Amino acid sequence: MRRDPSAGRLPDVTKAPRLEEFDTGAPVAPEPPAAKPAALPGIWQVEGGWVRHPLLRPETIRAMPFQLDLARIAIADDLLVVLPTGLGKTVIAALAAAEVVRRDSGKVLVLAPTRPLVVQHADAFRAWFLALRTARFTGTVRKPVREGAWDSAEVVFSTPELVDHDTKAGRYSLSDVGLIVFDEAHHTVGNYAYVPVAARFRAERRPGARLLGLTASPGGEQARIDEVVGVLGVRRVEARHRDEPGVREYVQAVDVEYRWVDLPPEIRSIQEGLRTANLAEGRALQKMGYLRKKPLASLSVKDLIALRLEIFARPGPMTRKFGPLFHQLVLLHLHHALERLETQGVEPFVQYVDRVAAKEKLGRGDKAFLAAPALVQALAEAKAILATAHSTSHPKIDALLDLVHEEFARPRDRPPRILVFAQFRDTIQGIRAALDANGWAAGRFVGQSTRDADDPGMTQADQTSVLQEFRVGKFPLLVASSVAEEGLDVPDVDLVVFFESVPSEIRAIQRRGRTGRSSLGRVVLLLTRDTRDVGYQKAEQRREEAMVRIVRRLSRDGRRARAEEAATGDGPAGAADPLPPSPRRRRPPSDPSGARDK
Repeated sequence: MRRDPSAGRLPDVTKAPRLEEFDTGAPVAPEPPAAKPAALPGIWQVEGGWVRHPLLRPETIRAMPFQLDLARIAIADDLLVVLPTGLGKTVIAALAAAEVVRRDSGKVLVLAPTRPLVVQHADAFRAWFLALRTARFTGTVRKPVREGAWDSAEVVFSTPELVDHDTKAGRYSLSDVGLIVFDEAHHTVGNYAYVPVAARFRAERRPGARLLGLTASPGGEQARIDEVVGVLGVRRVEARHRDEPGVREYVQAVDVEYRWVDLPPEIRSIQEGLRTANLAEGRALQKMGYLRKKPLASLSVKDLIALRLEIFARPGPMTRKFGPLFHQLVLLHLHHALERLETQGVEPFVQYVDRVAAKEKLGRGDKAFLAAPALVQALAEAKAILATAHSTSHPKIDALLDLVHEEFARPRDRPPRILVFAQFRDTIQGIRAALDANGWAAGRFVGQSTRDADDPGMTQADQTSVLQEFRVGKFPLLVASSVAEEGLDVPDVDLVVFFESVPSEIRAIQRRGRTGRSSLGRVVLLLTRDTRDVGYQKAEQRREEAMVRIVRRLSRDGRRARAEEAATGDGPAGAADPLPPSPRRRRPPSDPSGARDK
């Protein structure tokens, strides 16, 4: 089922030269700004199910009440919108931007974490607006690409790193901005560039300027959500759910399935040896006074990284810390090795060990890991499995191939679009090889870093090109890393496959959001019994449920505060409508064998 490589390619488009390229040196009188049209009653009108606004193209944006409601709030107050993926967060930003531009309240600055997202937003705005002067800033800080100019643009689309760098260098001021949009606003934590940009906007903002944050998943911990809200400086949070009245009639359902697989006996034998070695290192650290808060079998990578900081933070001479640091590194290596074996397969496990062995300078912990009898035995058994002609690296590969067969067999009027997420680049290589061996063309979508000649990184231009080829159907499958999780708009993805469970509620929500946008969506999680897949899935569910509770409380508190302000005359009026009860989330089914998840 191979496709012609030239099929579906878009024609090359030659960009028109900019005006300054024809500069003759003669002074040119500036054109007077065009008068903005008068506002419509209620700002936006609805005709035949479409939004009508003086600056928007007729019949391009469908009128969804919850989007109009949130856009009205956004031009009246700083706002964080929490909305499931596929419900039109970019539309809300465009509706608010149209009114800000119409009022001449300042330029609009739309920020997004990646170049493909910046390009996507710029293209969407140009399709929706009748006429718009735009600028697009992408690239890296060292090699910026600026298409258009800040001063003349009504709407600027940019990655936050460039805006942070430019404003620090004094190239322009955020006092010109009437509306700033932070897409994927859950990144507004720690050292990410959103943080200094938000602080600068608050310091320089003009009267009446607004801030709009957009996210599907602000986080499952109170501290993280508080940090996002605090850094953005918003006093109002608005959340909407797919099942709420006024929302559910406008969205497509997403069906979530769980497919269980078992490790074969030969891989189970390797697993047991690595587990024993993990427990031995963990008990050695417990004897030194560490790792006593959680069961050793429940430790995560985050726990082991935090352990290193804890060792350094404890009082005492450095000589007493060498032993714990040695065992911490060995345990971290063993943890990574076991995770790759259980959730990814034999080949990614071997590739991880080989990569450690290939380091230019091996530390004591690295050498101890490579020399550990359990690892030496596990590596020998793994290579013997790979040498077997008919063996697969992991039973998930067979389950994935079955899913692809099923999806292609479903009746439809076009080839399916299938998006496969995998945590590790080694796994992506194995998945593509298996798909290719079965006659399916699959694209690759990964980050920019290059590890070796066999696994090159992708530039942002490469990412944009591959995404466009997937959209137009050049290949029916796209195998992607976490880079594709956020915000990328690929319409009509029929099936999203999680090759493994991820413990992060933010990443899980983003992955699921790649389907169910304009038609019924389907998500399948591949889970392996008695492995870390099960623990990660339970952790993700707990965090997502916690996130829903926290966000809904913040939304209620914001509405209540605005209602009190309206009643006392201390602030702008706002509806105090209560949120409907939170829908119950369907838990994953128990595995079919009835065995208890460990």
